[in-house]
Amino acid sequence: MKIITYNINGIRSALSKNWLEWLKAANPDVICLQEIKATPDQITDLILLEQLGYEHYWNPAEKKGYSGTAIFTKISPKHVEYISGMDEYDREGRIIRADFDGVSVMSTYFPSGSSGEDRQDFKYRFLEDFQDYSDKLKLDFPNLVISGDYNICHKPIDIHNPKSNANSSGFLPEEREWMENFMKSGYIDSFRHFNTEPHNYTWWSFRANARNKNLGWRIDYNMVSEGLRDKLKRATILPEARHSDHCPVLLELDL
Repeated sequence: MKIITYNINGIRSALSKNWLEWLKAANPDVICLQEIKATPDQITDLILLEQLGYEHYWNPAEKKGYSGTAIFTKISPKHVEYISGMDEYDREGRIIRADFDGVSVMSTYFPSGSSGEDRQDFKYRFLEDFQDYSDKLKLDFPNLVISGDYNICHKPIDIHNPKSNANSSGFLPEEREWMENFMKSGYIDSFRHFNTEPHNYTWWSFRANARNKNLGWRIDYNMVSEGLRDKLKRATILPEARHSDHCPVLLELDL
């Protein structure tokens, strides 16, 4: 199974940049999207998506043009779950899960805290609640892939300038500690399982020509539960795709 996670930063914007042509060439079995910023009725190219063989499942935020997640898949899921039961996050469309034979795949959009203290506090609540949620979920779905934009760099290797960003949301000690504990609770960072090299990023600021200089952050992950360790086949970042300030991250599982 070929899985891609991609914070699309507005699917309508991405579609205007030939995103469907890229999707056809990349040809994932499942693509997990974050920050879709749209509802299906606002998309005119759904027939083209369906012609590529994709079923599409959407969890937009209540607020128009904001947040939201989706899963597009060539494999029909046995079940799709839109509700986590955590209302303040469900209103922002932050979690959607598709269950397949042998694996469940979740698209998640973790909050950013960069806009101020209120949203940073919201982010900390989300992290605590998501840990509890995923612990319980893994009891029923032990083979779990949690894909998405975590809005956290795990280690100094994952950010271009760790010293100057030491007090930046997304690289705060409390956030990094949460990520470490989350992995210790039974998850594998699939990219780092295969690649321990520096300068591999998934997000770049639009400012200061950061992307062309590769001054980035690695905040997008395909986290895989320990039960799938022996199924890991390949993982890589796809920085050549330029439809967003993020880029896609690929995971291949041998199921």
